[in-house]
Parts: sequence; C-alpha cells; structure tokens
Amino acid sequence: MAATAPPSSTGSQKLDAVVQKASALNPERPKGLALYSRFALAGAVCCSVTHGGLTPVDVVKTRIQLDPVTYNKGMIGGFRQVIAKEGAGALLTGFGPTAAGYFLQGAFKFGGYELFKQQCINYFGYETASNNRTAVYLASAALAEFFADIALCPLEATRIRLVSQPDFASGLLSGFGKIASQEGVGAFYSGFGPILFKQVPYTMAKFVVYEKVAEAVYKRVDKSTASDGTQTAVNLGSGLIAGFAAALISQPADTMLSKINKTKGLPGEGTTSRLIKIAKELGLRGSYTGIGARLFMVGSLTAGQFAIYGDIKKMLGATGGVEIAK
Repeated sequence: MAATAPPSSTGSQKLDAVVQKASALNPERPKGLALYSRFALAGAVCCSVTHGGLTPVDVVKTRIQLDPVTYNKGMIGGFRQVIAKEGAGALLTGFGPTAAGYFLQGAFKFGGYELFKQQCINYFGYETASNNRTAVYLASAALAEFFADIALCPLEATRIRLVSQPDFASGLLSGFGKIASQEGVGAFYSGFGPILFKQVPYTMAKFVVYEKVAEAVYKRVDKSTASDGTQTAVNLGSGLIAGFAAALISQPADTMLSKINKTKGLPGEGTTSRLIKIAKELGLRGSYTGIGARLFMVGSLTAGQFAIYGDIKKMLGATGGVEIAK
C-alpha cells in the first residue's frame, strides 16, 4: 500500500523538500508568551546595561540636583569634585540598585509596549491602529511604563538614598533593608507619584519620537534590504533624538524625584504636600538644574537602548516587533 502524503505535503516529494528547506532557513516567528518574553528579555538587558554603564553620570547629575550650591561647575566639574572629595569609587555609588531596577523596568517597559500595541491592533483592527498609530504609541507606552514603575520605584528610592547620603549604607541589600526596617515599605513608594510624573511622559516621548524618526528614515531607506549595520545606525540615531526629547519633557519631575527621595518627610507630612512644597522651592528654572548632564545621559542611554534592543531581538528571533508604521 502506497504511503499517503502528510497533511502539509504538496503531493510532490521534490517540492516538499524545497518547502522544508525554506522553512529551516526561515523558522516560524515565536508567538504569544514565547515572543513577548523575548521582547521583555531584550528590554531588560538593554536598560540594565545602559543605565548601569551610565551610573557615574547619574551620580554627578543627582549631586547637582540635590546640592547645586556645592556642585555648580557643570558636569565635567562635577566629576572632578566628586572624585576629589570622595574618590573615583564614589562614581559607582548606586550601581547595584540601578542595574537591578532597570533590568526589571526594561522588561516591563519594552515587553509591555509591544504587548499593548498588539492589544490595540486586536481591539481596533490593524488598519485603524495603523491610521491612528501615534495614539497607539502614546497609550501603549503610558500603560507599559505604569507597570514598569511599580517594579522600579523601590530600587530607585534606594539608589537615590545611597547617592545623596553616601554613608547611609554599603550597597543595595543593606540600603534596601535599612529603609524597609526604619521607614517601612511605604517609604519605597513615597516617590511613586513623581516617578510616574517623570517616567510616563518620558517614555511616551521616547517611544513616539523614536517610532516617528525611524519611520521617516525608512521611507527613504528600504528596511527589507538594509544591512544589520544600517538598521543599528538607524536605531542609534532615532534613539538619540528620542532621548533628547524625553529628557527635556521629564526633567522637572526628575529633579523633584531626587529631592523627595533625599530624606524622609516630616511626621504627618504627606507625599502630595511634600511635592507641592518642593515645586514651590524649585521654580521652573530650578527644576531644570542639571539638564546638561541629563541630556547627555538620556540621549546616550536611549540611543544605546534601541540599538541593543534591536540587536538582541534579532539574536532571539523576535525581529520586527509589533509594527504598524506605513
């Protein structure tokens, strides 16, 4: 009895062999949890590496924000002041909570962004989502960042305390434990309001500007034939512009976050009243203290993030993301 062809067979052994070879060369793209876990891992790595690598810049930026009278010589001068006063090792203060916090945040941010874009497509339909893609980018980024900040906030509070009070604790675990035991779990989220106020507009600007710049570039460059190096360069350039925009939008909230996490509040003083008090003390000009250092930092790390994110997605077979650009 002749063997029957498998359900996926074309009926021709030669043609089946060609199809199987093509499938082996172009494996099916991961779907569902397998796909979004790859997005999350790529996001976690790109954020942890870039934020961790820029810890020295963040230390100087935070010192300028918290003590502008002492650290009043700009970013380069700030580096020299920190090294002269505390040694070069002080520039790595808070590296542990920075790397760990942004690993978690990056997973939720990038993975969530892709997930929520897909949910918009599922709900509205691809054509409607594509025609209103700016709104989709903004909404997806805002939702992803909200959940990312729940994970980030405790570690960011620990980082700021270590940077602003170098003798507070020796590192991440001791600092985290000391805040928890002395001030309670609620202390980790005293800055949740300002971190949302900072991170949500930051992430919305970051993703929408990146998407728009990349879309404009790929209208002139055929993405399907662009080399890996060209695509990485596009990610770097688009990310740099997105980083500058995001830094300018989120700077006032970043300064307030540094201030509110510097010390614990007075007895009976709520987070809202503390924020109002800090905002009045700073004023508009004061809220942009340290903007030079932050433009350099955010521009560099955002460019690096999108470049690393794109390359890791390729390595993991999760290329393309959820694309709705025309």
